[in-house]
Amino acid sequence: MADEEPTSIWMQPERQERSGPGRRPGYSREQITRTAVQIADAEGVEAATMRRIACELGTGAMSLYRYVPRRDDLFDLMIDMVMSEIELPGSPSGDWRSDLTLLARRIRATGLRHPWLIALLTSRPTLGPNLLRVHEFALGTLDGLGLDIDDITGLIGMFNDYVHSAIRREIGWLEEARRTGLDPERWKRDYIGPYVSQIVESRAFPLFSRSVLDSRTAHLASEERFRHGLDRILDALAALITSLRSR
Repeated sequence: MADEEPTSIWMQPERQERSGPGRRPGYSREQITRTAVQIADAEGVEAATMRRIACELGTGAMSLYRYVPRRDDLFDLMIDMVMSEIELPGSPSGDWRSDLTLLARRIRATGLRHPWLIALLTSRPTLGPNLLRVHEFALGTLDGLGLDIDDITGLIGMFNDYVHSAIRREIGWLEEARRTGLDPERWKRDYIGPYVSQIVESRAFPLFSRSVLDSRTAHLASEERFRHGLDRILDALAALITSLRSR
């Protein structure tokens, strides 16, 4: 019914159906979600509609709503399916900096494999079991350091903000390269380079000019730039942890 309160997909038992002689084949949430992920990876998340998924599965769109009632439910399932790709130890090692570095690198790898993930993940609240597994690991890296839970969640929030924004920026560069047919270096040199040179020569923005002429990080490879920024964030977390523990 249109006036029913929406219920989290994680609280809705999956419909169980068996195929049999003379019956239409049944589907599963996993099958529907995997198809949606494949479409989103190839064409963008906007293309992963129920109609398109149904077409790929050879059925009618309305039949799939029995398994995944709403598009928001589909997004939650898609996010959680790809979060399952993030392999982590059963528990943190006790070296919080090493553990968060491992987590950041694996989130980045997953985000680059699925360019729609980070934008979808950061635009909606979702609490699927695989996302909770990853989040629990992140929180656990700082547990036992003498911090209260507000401090732990706040610091992990800062960590997530850096990781997610860095991945989104990197994906933006990659998408621009695909759109224009220029790799990032050619884009900088041939497309935006002449305009930047004009700005530098004008001397109107001296600090920007320094960031162009003297910056080392601007010329790092993507993975190195990600790690450089991550190290700075972890340095900041270390200082904050020391301050919070002495509070």
